[in-house]
Amino acid sequence: MKIDKVLISKLEKLSRLELSEQERDGIQKDLNEILSMVEKLNEVNTDNVEPLIHISEEEHVLREDEIKHQLSREEALKNAPKQKDGYFLVPKVIEKG
Repeated sequence: MKIDKVLISKLEKLSRLELSEQERDGIQKDLNEILSMVEKLNEVNTDNVEPLIHISEEEHVLREDEIKHQLSREEALKNAPKQKDGYFLVPKVIEKG
């Protein structure tokens, strides 16, 4: 796969960026180099390599959950822009269908 100006233009539109011609050329060059490096991985023989499940042999690396320095409801709501009945009040983002 080759990164061309058409693809850069599509990516620019999707990401809502406004790039200069120099920036477009730089991004095109960088993306082509990244793809070249990824294609190099296809040359590696992985036939007898088992998939990596865990990076470390360590077990139980997570700590136990403990409640510490808990805020009261009043403290948590102290700087809330809007609140109602002891809860944060936020704009509705899901419409009924």
